[in-house]
Amino acid sequence: MTNTDTADAAATATQIAALAQAGSQLVRVTVNNDDAAAAVPEIAVRLQDLGVRVPLVGDFHYNGHLLLTRHPDCARVLAKYRINPGNVGSKHRNENFRAIVDVALANDKPVRIGVNWGSLDQDLLTSLMETNAALPMPREARDVYIEAMIESAIRSAALAEECGLRHDRILISAKVSVVADLVETYRRLAARCDFPLHLGLTEAGIGTKGVIASTAGLSILLAEGIGDTIRVSLTPRPQGDRTEEVQVAQQILQSLGLRHFTPQVTACPGCGRTTSTFFQQLAQDVQQHLRERMTEWRGRRPGVEELRVAVMGCVVNGPGESKHAHIGISLPGTFEEPKAPVYVNGRLQTTLRGDRLVDEFFEILDDYVASHYPVTDSPPVTPR
Repeated sequence: MTNTDTADAAATATQIAALAQAGSQLVRVTVNNDDAAAAVPEIAVRLQDLGVRVPLVGDFHYNGHLLLTRHPDCARVLAKYRINPGNVGSKHRNENFRAIVDVALANDKPVRIGVNWGSLDQDLLTSLMETNAALPMPREARDVYIEAMIESAIRSAALAEECGLRHDRILISAKVSVVADLVETYRRLAARCDFPLHLGLTEAGIGTKGVIASTAGLSILLAEGIGDTIRVSLTPRPQGDRTEEVQVAQQILQSLGLRHFTPQVTACPGCGRTTSTFFQQLAQDVQQHLRERMTEWRGRRPGVEELRVAVMGCVVNGPGESKHAHIGISLPGTFEEPKAPVYVNGRLQTTLRGDRLVDEFFEILDDYVASHYPVTDSPPVTPR
């Protein structure tokens, strides 16, 4: 999701292009006022001029029914609308919800019903809390909160269908910020409906905390076969790189073997046998090299995203781990003979020595890609 002011079409289009280049297959933008809604068509034109083809999702809160009807070009350009049933209105909640669904029907757009425990339907929550309090053995408040989120999502989906939206045009999310609650919520939700589910730990946090918490929650659910789209919600550092969210999400999927996005580097963690930092620098350089080359390889060399490269630091696990990769190099540890055997598809191909070791390894790596992943003229397919 972008974090620019959507009304700033130039800045928003630039960030969307960066997210798409990083591999984001959907990009959501805030549409919170008339200026933002009016800017969406311009953003789409700017992306087209940049050659960026990525579906845009409009994120609506409070006034989505007004903005979508006042700005038909915005409604037309967006690929999907996100509705938060907790804040479409209190007095005219159903009418406002229906108004958004009517626009979706007119433009043949899907809708994501996105429940969030930070903006939960308070009327529904109060009703469930009162009912729970009257029980002989009341449930814990956490359990009622989870039930309220699920009820909000399912009731809203039912209302959307009553309005004429097809079952297969509805997606659901129910986001919380605690890992255990996320897992419990989606397990229950998956058991009670067959709508596609969008996963995400909302307000995951900054830095390592956000990355680890998101990985923990999403990995459990994805390993159980729950979830159809995902987002990692990290708090960026000031002037931080927004594409970090995309990189983390991709790595979660790739680590679980569900999708492949970029070649993977297996690297030695180091120990007392590897007092030199040379293997650490090489591992970093290899990863950077692959990341840079993927801008050229992606879409043109099918299968290259499944490439596995090993950079190991000593003889203990170096040769064995290198044989498990497509290409692996085992650098000498402390007091070991200064040579580095290179394995290709499990077989020793050559042994590198001297000052050109790094350059020669990159040559072997690029030659392998050229020979095993031939260029195709077919244009990359943009996921929809």
